[in-house]
Amino acid sequence: MAKKSAAATPGNVAAMPVDDVAQPNFKIEYREIQAFGTLKNLPLGIEDNVRSSSVEALNQVLADTMTLRDLYKKHHWQMSGATFYQLHLLLDKHYEAQAELVDSIAERIMTLGGLSVAMAADVAELSRVPRPPKGREDTPSQLARLLEAHEMILRYARDAAEEAADAGDSGTDDLLISEVVRTNEMQVWFIAEHLAETSLTRGEG
Repeated sequence: MAKKSAAATPGNVAAMPVDDVAQPNFKIEYREIQAFGTLKNLPLGIEDNVRSSSVEALNQVLADTMTLRDLYKKHHWQMSGATFYQLHLLLDKHYEAQAELVDSIAERIMTLGGLSVAMAADVAELSRVPRPPKGREDTPSQLARLLEAHEMILRYARDAAEEAADAGDSGTDDLLISEVVRTNEMQVWFIAEHLAETSLTRGEG
């Protein structure tokens, strides 16, 4: 029979017995139920080798996208200069869009029966995006880094989408083109235009 709770007093709260059903069982042995790099068997109508290939490609896009997302947040915090206010807001907007992509990509991987890369150390190991310094860079350097990362993701995502389409994985193809490529292309346009050497006024001459 379950133990009955004693009357609560200021001096004995920590030592009070509780009903068994109310006691959280938090001291357990951790157990992994699916190894990274493996696939669950799901009735998706897609061959295992196709799913495996798509999961691998999507995890690469995911790791690079997570790195780009965090790069946007770093530059959002560390922005400086005459365009601070505008870029501070823009970079945060782009960060949010990249965060949405991260979730979509990760969920597609899980839908295919795979496992999405998740923790920072694993992402850093897999990502191809160059690591920035811990310190603050000037605005052109910050924007150029973002554009470099975007181009890496765009080139890889287009190739991966084509391979997925050829293999019959139309869901992965659609995600990569309609979400990853289109979002990154739009963000490239917005960032790149800030690096045009134009002025607000034109002197007479």
